[in-house]
Amino acid sequence: MFHHVKDLQFNARVSRPDPHFANLLLEQFGGENGELAAAMQYFTQAFGAKMPHPDKYDMLMDIATEEFSHLEIVGATIQMLLKGVNGELKNAADNSEVMQVMNGKAAKEDIIHQALTANPQFGIITGGGVTPRNSQGIPWCASYIHSNGDLTVDLRSNLASESRAKLVYEHLMKFTDDPYIHESLSFLMTREVAHFKMFEAALNDIQPNFPPGVLAADPRFTQQAFNLSNTMSVRGPWNEGEMPDMGKQWNYIEDPVAYIKETEGLTVEDKGMENELKETEELDKKMSQVKSEEVKSTDREGVVQWSTYANT
Repeated sequence: MFHHVKDLQFNARVSRPDPHFANLLLEQFGGENGELAAAMQYFTQAFGAKMPHPDKYDMLMDIATEEFSHLEIVGATIQMLLKGVNGELKNAADNSEVMQVMNGKAAKEDIIHQALTANPQFGIITGGGVTPRNSQGIPWCASYIHSNGDLTVDLRSNLASESRAKLVYEHLMKFTDDPYIHESLSFLMTREVAHFKMFEAALNDIQPNFPPGVLAADPRFTQQAFNLSNTMSVRGPWNEGEMPDMGKQWNYIEDPVAYIKETEGLTVEDKGMENELKETEELDKKMSQVKSEEVKSTDREGVVQWSTYANT
């Protein structure tokens, strides 16, 4: 159940109309890395997390709800940036606020021209209203959402989503000198960092969380780092030394073509891997049981209901 409190989470303000920046800010309203995409992503992921991870369901729903509040801040800021411009688009009187701020008919016409050329959607389709479109007028799309049904995968997607959104806000701040907008964008940018750390903590709280899913990685193919450059590739912790958190060493294949021929397309088994393969099979069985029990343990007999009310 959502309850709308009409006061914004952050006191968003603007000092003057700026239709060009209003258009740029649409990126965080209906864009791929915007607040609507984040809200819908976390909201969608929460359903799959309810049974195996009810605590993470609560976190996802809370953050999704906050993202909706951020969407409201962005939408309100866009409307404030168009204050006066909307009236002129609807043929308001010449003594409108934008006329006074821009000081003259020519300047007024220039700012209206900016509004229309920045994104014709404002004047032609929406009449100055905010709709879920990005800064190029492209409608919001559900393909922006990443929800894979495995919480460890979803949380990693969320870390990337918050990182991208933080970066967009950082870039947006370069295109306005309005101190009030800077305050709002700084708040929104910082909340992306807070959410990143919340998702990171939630991922670390799920053990084991690697590899994603249920099945373990095949030990025959886990450690190879193939040199697929014409010359020897740069060496680093991604292809030499110990693999991160694996307790195994990278096996650097300097000549992949010769290696593939020698192993007949990686089908000639290393006899020394037999024990590891057996251990992997046992681990697959164990993890399958663990993941299944996570869900089954929360199932109730009889009538199933999503919420637990005080009188039930």
